[in-house]
Order: sequence, then structure tokens, then C-alpha cells
Amino acid sequence: MQLIINNKIFTDNSNEAVKGTVFVLSKQNEKFKEAAIANGCEKIIKADELKNYFDMSSIKVIGITGTNGKTTTAAAIYSILLDLGYKVALQGTRGFFINDERVEEYSLTTPVQLGNFAHIQKAIENECQFFVMEVSSHAIEQKRIEGLEFELKIHTNITRDHLDYHKTIEEYINVKNSFFDDNSKKLINKDDKVVKFNPTNALTYSLDNPSTYKVNAYSFKNGTNVMFSKIEEMYSYSSTLMGIFNIYNLTAAIAAVDMVTSNSLDEICAVVENFAGVSGRMETISTKPFVIVDFAHTPDGMKEVYESFNHKNIITVFGAGGNRDKEKRALMGQIASKFAKTIIVTSDNPRFEDPDLIIEDICKGINNKNNLYIEVNRKEAIKKGIELARQDEDSVLLILGKGDEPYQIIYDQKMPLSDKEEVLKYL
Repeated sequence: MQLIINNKIFTDNSNEAVKGTVFVLSKQNEKFKEAAIANGCEKIIKADELKNYFDMSSIKVIGITGTNGKTTTAAAIYSILLDLGYKVALQGTRGFFINDERVEEYSLTTPVQLGNFAHIQKAIENECQFFVMEVSSHAIEQKRIEGLEFELKIHTNITRDHLDYHKTIEEYINVKNSFFDDNSKKLINKDDKVVKFNPTNALTYSLDNPSTYKVNAYSFKNGTNVMFSKIEEMYSYSSTLMGIFNIYNLTAAIAAVDMVTSNSLDEICAVVENFAGVSGRMETISTKPFVIVDFAHTPDGMKEVYESFNHKNIITVFGAGGNRDKEKRALMGQIASKFAKTIIVTSDNPRFEDPDLIIEDICKGINNKNNLYIEVNRKEAIKKGIELARQDEDSVLLILGKGDEPYQIIYDQKMPLSDKEEVLKYL
């Protein structure tokens, strides 16, 4: 792609790197350096030098990484800052937003270097004071965030994910933790047992362990109500969002805004209830029957959703992605069988794998198969879940894995399919 800074063209594509342009060298394109020179390019810089050509003094970059909670935490920070009167940009899985307007649709969680700088440039042009971005483990490992200077780095949690790419859980944990090696401002989930970070300029938040922002009490009556302390001062906030994991997400968002602005915590807490959540993240689609759609696609992510509805008869619909970490499939089945009264195993994004074999892998973790249904067609699985939920007033139907994805990936084709739309269709 190309980026124009002060009338000079920067590109990471060697085919575009002609005379008068600047070729930006990264981990992804370093093998094309000679091709860029052959095309007439006379100036080559490393990706981490981009910041030297770019004035970012007017904007603060906030980066969030973690297995679960990145999208909701980022969206909550964005919402709170907007409600406090700031101009803000948000970049992540759901697209690119500037001042409450979607500028681009779904994209990579974290673009390549030039993509990040292009978005920041657009944010600056729109007078944004903050740039909130999700940071994926792939982006950290591939150095896509090279050259960015973060005002604040936030850690949500580290659990099993992306082992198709990172190979081992240890490698994945190390990649995530490497984001917190430096001296920049950091906000860390103290309850995460595997996080490691440079303590310089680090503050913490938690529900269980002592921390800077410590949740002391909460209830889920008529939404979520939370009491927390910062040092010795007590504060409270309310939200329509449900689930313990959303207490983590919202507390992280509140702490983050406290760390990057001069607003009081009372002012910050007052606007939290305006945040309605993220489409496809613990989203209530119907109350009678009670149906929720969520993106949870890891054993830990599923566990957190299930634990939030321990008082209900859980009916769950889920599958697992093809050509991804196979080891987690039986673990997902195991978690579902521990919490759910009824399990419907179906397809997720099978990609190039046989969906029946993926389902077989999941079912290896389900010991009690008395209330197990197998329906490879996801639309039919959702329909079955709704039928069962209608028969039990004390039930909740949890449809997990795809959130607000509007498609299902079969081979390399994206076939239109939205869990939410399917629920609404049957209702």
C-alpha cells in the first residue's frame, strides 16, 4: 500500500517502489528489497523509522492485546472518551471508526505498518486526540506495530488461542508478553497467572488479587453494578453488559481512561452505562426465549460465558474452526459438558477440513452424550436451539464462536451466514 507524507510517497510494495518513492522495509517484504532497487527506488527505510517522517505529537495511541476482551475493551475506551467530549479513532476487528462513524469495514485486527500509519494520519486529519487499537499476537510477532509509540499498552488476559500459528502455548504467551517489555505506560490484569511485564510505569486491575484498580463487589441484578477502589478511594459504575469477563473489560477501560486523561474517576464512571456493548459480543438477541450470541471460540472464552449463566439451564450451539488448533476442540467439548444442560455441536468455519471430523474431535471431550445433538448445518443447529429454548422458560441459548461475523468460511469461500440474523429469522 501507499502513504503520502509531506508530498512524499511511501510504499511497502516493491512494484510501486519507483524513482522518487520511499520503500518501507519490514519483516514481511525484506526479500523484495533488491526488486525495489531494480525498479529505480533510491531511498529505503526500515519500518521503525517511519515515525521520523510523521508528527504524532498531537495524538495518543492506546494499544490493547489479549486472547479475549480486546474488542470490547477497545470499544468501551472509545465510547467513554467520546462521551467525555474527546475526538477519537478506533481500529480493530470490527473495522476503522473515527468520531462515532465507521470509515472502513472489517479488516485485519491489526494492519501492516503502513496501514497503521495511514489510519493514524486520517485520525490526525480529523483532529482526533486518541487512537485506540487492538493489537493481535500475529501483529506483535510479525512486527506490524513497529515504529508506533504507545501512550498506553493494555493487557486483558492470555489463554489458549492461535496455536495453528504460534505452535506452542509457551510461544504464544511469550509473544503476548513481549508487548509489555518496555518502559511505556502499561495497564495489566493482575489476575492473569501467565502475564509477565516490565513493572516500570505499570498499573494493574483485578477482581481477585491486590491491584491499583481493585473490584471489591459486584452484582448482576438489573444489569451489572460494580464497586471498585483505586488505592483507598471507592468508586462505582453500572452497565447493561453481563458477565464477569465484562467486569474485567469495563474496569480496564475505566482505568485506561483514568490513566490517559485528566478527568476524575467519578466523571469516567458516570458515562460507562452509555456503552451498550459490541455487536456479537455477549449480545442479547431475544429475551423470550433468552438468546445470546458471543464470539467465544476458545475453552477459556467459553468457560467465562457459561459461568455468567450458572443460574440458568444452558443450551449451547457451537463448533470449532477448521485448519486451526485441533487440540482445543476436545477441551471445548469438555467445558460445554461441564456447564451446559444441552449441547448442539455444529460447524463453525470448516475451511478445508471435513466438518464432520471437526465435530468428532469436539465430541471426544463430551462424556455424557444424553443431551448431545449433532447438526452439521449451522442454520439448522440454531433453529434446533431456539426450539429447545422455547420449551424451557428457565433456559438461555448461548450461540458461540462467530459473534457478528456475517459469513461462514467453507473451503476458501465466504458464504453469507449471520448467527444473529438466523435467530431473528426463526423468531
